[in-house]
Amino acid sequence: MSDTSGDTSGDTSGDAILAALMPVVDGLAATFGPSCEVVLHDYRRGDQSVVAVAGQVTGRRVGGALSEIGLSVLAKGEEATNDLNYLSRGPDGRVLKSSTMPLRDGAGHVFGALCVNIDVTALRDAADVLSALAGTAPVELPATTFTNDFEEVVDAVVRTEQLARGKPFDALTRAERLVLIRALDRRGVFTMRNAVPRVAERLGVSRSGLYADLAACRESSPDTE
Repeated sequence: MSDTSGDTSGDTSGDAILAALMPVVDGLAATFGPSCEVVLHDYRRGDQSVVAVAGQVTGRRVGGALSEIGLSVLAKGEEATNDLNYLSRGPDGRVLKSSTMPLRDGAGHVFGALCVNIDVTALRDAADVLSALAGTAPVELPATTFTNDFEEVVDAVVRTEQLARGKPFDALTRAERLVLIRALDRRGVFTMRNAVPRVAERLGVSRSGLYADLAACRESSPDTE
């Protein structure tokens, strides 16, 4: 998996696509009202991918960072497809129904995404009440970090993967450490420029050590460990 963030060379049709979508961003948000937010991403800008935003659901602003969902689009690369009407829970507890639609340039390469977030917290609360009356448990929703600071996204992804393993990073065996790093790689963390130093700091390892572990993960398959 190569790091192509920040690469603005080659096909410039992406710029025309973004320009054409600018009025669409405002139009969609106005159509759905104050509970809707529309965000336009240009992944060529690296961790400051937000180029347009309308609405105030997640507090995004131009120049802000992509979320874990954006990282997953980058991780899938050319295989990325529309992810429509999924539910997640923001850090403030609000329930969001979202759609993420990758954008491709004239050469067919994914370079950005159009994202729609709708606050459905009130509807979800009502559904939970009905579920309780019916004797069924409400479904737990995955949390998503919406922030304008990419380092907070890195923190959230690393923390989630560490908690899933039930022990601090310095207590992991080498095999467990490689599994953790592979999980971060699959989630797209290392597609971003300068991500390795940020992750290394949070894991308490050297940059060279993390680069070596990342290379080992990419050279081997899970079945060989």
